[in-house]
Amino acid sequence: MDASRLLGVDLGDKRTGLAVGDRETGIVAPIGLLEHPMRGSDDGAALVRGIVDAAGEYDVDGVVVGLPLHMDGTEGQRVRLVRGFGVRMEAALDLPVTYHDERLTSVDADWAMAGSGLTHKQKKLRRDALAAVALLRDYMGK
Repeated sequence: MDASRLLGVDLGDKRTGLAVGDRETGIVAPIGLLEHPMRGSDDGAALVRGIVDAAGEYDVDGVVVGLPLHMDGTEGQRVRLVRGFGVRMEAALDLPVTYHDERLTSVDADWAMAGSGLTHKQKKLRRDALAAVALLRDYMGK
């Protein structure tokens, strides 16, 4: 993807972390957390709207979605769910959606918060957005 401003999306069952990155500057920053399930009573419509709103607010021209591969690199049921949701996002956004391996991004986020003095609950609320940062940094090669 040749986009210069990217939205990173770390999809989760309960929370979805968001980050924005700029290829020119190399800066990647967490921008928030959406607490809408991918599956549920509205079938993820609120989550799609939240992602569309974030993409518009930060004027991105591409989206990178974390692909939850197994540690051995194989794809499982969760990957199919994420790809299906990505198709819905791409249609709603009218922007290219790219998938990138998200293995160990949550570990990276936990490591970044180690020794921060944050409580377990505070870390939990930041973990997904920081995982989205790790995803974008890896994607951008930073």
